[in-house]
Amino acid sequence: MRTAEIHRNTAETQIDVTVNLDGTGLYTVSTGIGFFDHMIEQLSRHSLIDMNVKTVGDLHVDQHHTTEDTAIAIGEAVAKALGDKRGISRYGSVYSPMDETLSRVALDISGRPWLVCKLPFTVTKVGEWDTEMVEHFFHSFAQAAGITLHIELLYGSNNHHIVESAFKGLARALRQAVEIDPRKADAIPSTKGIL
Repeated sequence: MRTAEIHRNTAETQIDVTVNLDGTGLYTVSTGIGFFDHMIEQLSRHSLIDMNVKTVGDLHVDQHHTTEDTAIAIGEAVAKALGDKRGISRYGSVYSPMDETLSRVALDISGRPWLVCKLPFTVTKVGEWDTEMVEHFFHSFAQAAGITLHIELLYGSNNHHIVESAFKGLARALRQAVEIDPRKADAIPSTKGIL
């Protein structure tokens, strides 16, 4: 079973995360930020990665620590569950439509974290979640998971749709990348022999 648990406790947040890469997209999520919860639920449902995420953060300060530390914990859990990455497809890419919005997401589980994120917003919040936290989530997740991640809005105008399209795109690309390739299930997908 490709599963992992992460317990991250700091002076700013207390977080418990479990993941099952071979799940069916079951989730329980509680961060104290409703729209952020909804996006993590989308990430779980559309990646088919079972996730339990419980975050208690210093929301009386702002949303930064809660968003960042939750992303780190989820990324660490995914990386831990992947182990040596033997047999994974490694790459994933999707076009992610949502009504008038279309996003493109591509990723490589490379061990070399990087983020390119081009998501312009015209509002400062979606629900109660600060839109500047969206890119910060993707950055923190990619760093902790060791993923090269590219996310770009091709077009769209509704800020809710833009965020959701990006998260669903990440989910579907991640689903592709973590899948075991039956033709090379015993091999590390790199000429280096290590990822």
